[in-house]
Amino acid sequence: MVRLKLAELLAEKKWSRTDLSKITGIRFNTINDYYNEFSLSIKLEHIELICDALNCTSSDLIQYTPNKK
Repeated sequence: MVRLKLAELLAEKKWSRTDLSKITGIRFNTINDYYNEFSLSIKLEHIELICDALNCTSSDLIQYTPNKK
């Protein structure tokens, strides 16, 4: 399973989704989808913008957990 840890990263920085949207230029609705893990995909450009803004790496933002078989 792959998940975005955006909610945790924003909480650590004490930033809102609106703050991140304004800083990155990514639409609030898109940030909200990432935040609530509604999105099935994420643009590489968005990963870069978010990581630049939050001063994190892609591995800080994206978590992979193998599915149990």
